Amino acid sequence: MDHAYPAPRLRRVITVFTLAAAFMTQLDATIANVALPHMQASTSASREQITWVLTSYIIMAAIFTPLSGWLASRFGRKRLFLTSVAGFTVASMLCGLAANFEQLVLFRMLQGMMGAALLPMSQAIMLDINPPERHGSAMAIWGIGVIIGPICGPVLGGWLTESFDWRWVFFINAPFGVISFLGLAAVLPAFDEEQRVSLDLFGFATLALAIGAFQLMLDRGQSQDWFDSREIWFEATIAATAFYIFIVHTLTARQPFVNVAIFKDRNFIIGSVFGFFLGGLMYSVMALTAPMLAELMHYPALIVGLVMAPRGVGTLICMPIVGLLVNRHDPRILILVGMVVSGISTLLMSQFSLQMDQTAVIISGFVQGVGAAFLFVPVTTVVFATIPQKLRNEGAAMNSLLRALGGSVWISIMQTLTIRSEAVVHSRLAEGVRPDNPVLGFRFPDFSFDAIGSIARMSGEIGRQAMMVAYVNGFWLLCVITFALVPLIPLLRPTRR
Repeated sequence: MDHAYPAPRLRRVITVFTLAAAFMTQLDATIANVALPHMQASTSASREQITWVLTSYIIMAAIFTPLSGWLASRFGRKRLFLTSVAGFTVASMLCGLAANFEQLVLFRMLQGMMGAALLPMSQAIMLDINPPERHGSAMAIWGIGVIIGPICGPVLGGWLTESFDWRWVFFINAPFGVISFLGLAAVLPAFDEEQRVSLDLFGFATLALAIGAFQLMLDRGQSQDWFDSREIWFEATIAATAFYIFIVHTLTARQPFVNVAIFKDRNFIIGSVFGFFLGGLMYSVMALTAPMLAELMHYPALIVGLVMAPRGVGTLICMPIVGLLVNRHDPRILILVGMVVSGISTLLMSQFSLQMDQTAVIISGFVQGVGAAFLFVPVTTVVFATIPQKLRNEGAAMNSLLRALGGSVWISIMQTLTIRSEAVVHSRLAEGVRPDNPVLGFRFPDFSFDAIGSIARMSGEIGRQAMMVAYVNGFWLLCVITFALVPLIPLLRPTRR
């Protein structure tokens, strides 16, 4: 960056307005989860249809995220950022005003498209307004807005839904959007980076098609019985073919949509792998924990959010500390600490049971928040430590894309494995409910095969136990994956502090 860095006071002001936009877009990734039943009743949608409120947003955000790098280079980062903030805010208001299910999904797609550039561009802005020696602290501050947004989503969404209406989970974006737009319009420097570069439309189209078809396959897989369905085969074939064409085109085109130079950097590749699994770890754990508390523990939406809130407390406490440590110590050591702590948190979750109280969820969530802080800041710092300034826009876009894909992919995988595991465990438990089983008579002396009510209660209890075992199996898998990534840490190159 050739121009002078903003003065410290102006830098802090820019940071506040930039984080408001980053927080807003990340908040929307989870705030609608707890309101889905209310949306379903209001729009007369089926249980399968209402999930498109979530998936349509993810699909559009993932498709348009890589485009943000070219848009920033072509039209300027400030102009792109302000347009995205305004568009995202308007789309949020339209979601809240939607009259039917079709409008809601359409406006959610618009919301994902307009918000795709906010996360990578906010990251690039934070890097550009701070000198290199402050990049670790800058990423820590930026990480607060990025990580706390999804964590606060269930709490805020539950409170808004119960106190007002589900439409307020979208209206809440208005104050953040207005403040961010007006503030950045006044203080954000207009970086002299506009370039007359052409858009590789074919490369963008094939990448968008591959991501869209792949995400659609993941979202529809479980309901269509995966590869026993022609639809899933069709979507998988389109995704694989489009991605193959995109790779070949990228390697042979003169000016490809994605500059292959960023993939020559070892830190960027390995750091992006960590980002892929980090996004999956955070989002999939939340996707498992929230329904577990609601369905098995019968917690109301607001209590579910409050019980999960300590995860954000752990991140808030440790993020600034890690931001200081990353400038003084080898980031690889901090990543190792983060992986171990995150593995311990999923290990604690694998001990959940139907007899537990809120304490077990609160402690494991807090530990995971601490681990996330030790992972997010050093991983983000390592990813951009060795990338040239001219590739920062594309690097930020691709890194955000991989992190978003990690979240969506692992949510789909964990939900599928949980449903299938529940079916297997339910079948095995039901096999033991027979008259010649002495354990059944010992544990349930009042059970009678001739009483319909007794059979119904037994069936309900088997279902609860099977579902709990399925969730525990999911947490075990996440624990194994977390510790399996540890050997990748020594492959990272040390960065200058």
